[in-house]
Amino acid sequence: MIWENQRSPAPVPVKRAAELLGVSKSGYYKWLTRKGYDGKAARDRPIVEEMMKIVVDHPGYGVRRQTEELKVRGYYVNHKRIYRLAKANGLIIRKKRYHPITTDSEHDNPVYPNLVRGMDITAPNQVWAADFTYIQLEKEFIFLAVELDIFSRRCIGWSLSRDLTANTALEALQMALYNRRHDDISGLIHHSDRGLQYTSVVFTECLRNHAIQISNSRKGNPYDNAYVESFFKTLKYEEVYLNEYENFDDALKNIKRFIEDVYNAKRMHSSLGYQSPIEFEQQREVYIVA
Repeated sequence: MIWENQRSPAPVPVKRAAELLGVSKSGYYKWLTRKGYDGKAARDRPIVEEMMKIVVDHPGYGVRRQTEELKVRGYYVNHKRIYRLAKANGLIIRKKRYHPITTDSEHDNPVYPNLVRGMDITAPNQVWAADFTYIQLEKEFIFLAVELDIFSRRCIGWSLSRDLTANTALEALQMALYNRRHDDISGLIHHSDRGLQYTSVVFTECLRNHAIQISNSRKGNPYDNAYVESFFKTLKYEEVYLNEYENFDDALKNIKRFIEDVYNAKRMHSSLGYQSPIEFEQQREVYIVA
């Protein structure tokens, strides 16, 4: 029998208690039913009371952290049971539905035409696409800028920051340039929304210095950058939403692992013939050599 609270004495099994009282086990349960006594609810009550104290002490704790805090307080309970009790007693923490805006299109920077609409992409380094998304921590929002090679869907550059600035976007671009430093990128088109970060002088100068063509989405049309939006959806549903990051460093470590070790190297994409982005690029190289 698993103790729910190590500080409490070991409970007496029902069979043994019935023997001591001179009654049958079935008679004992009938007596409980007749009295309207819910044994399960009684066992849950001290746990729920402790969970309520935890929510008061730590308003941002979700089920996982509530489970760990209960262990600290002496209650060793399965997380599925904690979820059931939290849901039944209104202790599921709901995040505020506030979404920071990551695209500021109200600026005086030059905006460039969409060069990739309807384009047939047949090789790496034809089009790189970039965008920002936000990630909510317990007490703050942080921002992720990425660069994707549209041919293979590979994330070739990324930067996580507390700042929604052109420098964060530039760091992701510089990582992409470094990762593709041995490749021929002549004719490359860089596509992004028309936000302040991607139309800034510092960002567009970097593109021009590498002879990269500049392409921007049409105003108010998220489908022009659908591949990056799909990447963000995958990242959030398969990594971010499954975790409660302790802090910025925790988020950085886990997001780095997901992008580099899982998404790029292992995650199968149906559009790539159920290969990972790295496998898809390597397979193409084999075909070209052959």
